[in-house]
Amino acid sequence: MTFAEPALPLNDGHHVPLLGLGTWQIPDDQVETVTATALEVGYRHIDTATRYRNEPGIGRALTATALDRDEIFVTTKFPPDRVGEERAVLTQSLAALGLDRVDLWLVHAPGGEDRSDPLVATWREFIAAREEGLVTSIGVSNYTVAQLDVLASETGVMPAVNQIRWSPADFDPVIVDGHRARGVVLEGFSGLRRSNLDDPTLTRIAAAHGVGAGEVIIAWHAAHNFVVIPKSVRAERIRSNAEAIRIELTADEVAAIDEIS
Repeated sequence: MTFAEPALPLNDGHHVPLLGLGTWQIPDDQVETVTATALEVGYRHIDTATRYRNEPGIGRALTATALDRDEIFVTTKFPPDRVGEERAVLTQSLAALGLDRVDLWLVHAPGGEDRSDPLVATWREFIAAREEGLVTSIGVSNYTVAQLDVLASETGVMPAVNQIRWSPADFDPVIVDGHRARGVVLEGFSGLRRSNLDDPTLTRIAAAHGVGAGEVIIAWHAAHNFVVIPKSVRAERIRSNAEAIRIELTADEVAAIDEIS
């Protein structure tokens, strides 16, 4: 069993697997084993970033795997404090990962002290990298819907993905509709970290499915077609997180989770 599917269509004609492995705060000397475990249990989407300082370890796992390159979807992110160095940073990421392209390159956050600058010039460099085949798809992280519109209006290219903090407690249908109206895939991070796993709604639904509350949160993402990238360094949790993507919640269960605040 692999988790390349289900996958969501992107606005550039490509697809992103609904389930990914988050690697934030996993040190480089641990991430190789974690990534290898994830690939063994069926993950086909690995998420990292320049700021995580673990691209080399992930690269070692990608080099060691018997899987074909095209079977694995790799995301990395450009740090906003490196504006003007976009191509150099991408070159460094590709070398660390041992790849000639990444599947998804994200601007890690808007710029400026108050994160109000959508970094249009950086976005133009992203578009150029995509056109040159160094990246397959391009997107952003931690952007508002209004900032997505600035990028699109200034360059004619809407991001394919916006990776944001997202959990049942963060759920906002206005944000969801704003992304869908623009053809931007919403990808959530810190879904478990930002949730109360003892919430009675989650524990009730978890009991009904014979799983834990964390698995229910992952299933909730899948039910809404939000990409989810849970992080763990424990093999058993990596596996259970993956299997959770296949849990089928009822419409009533999804609606009840939506109401968690």
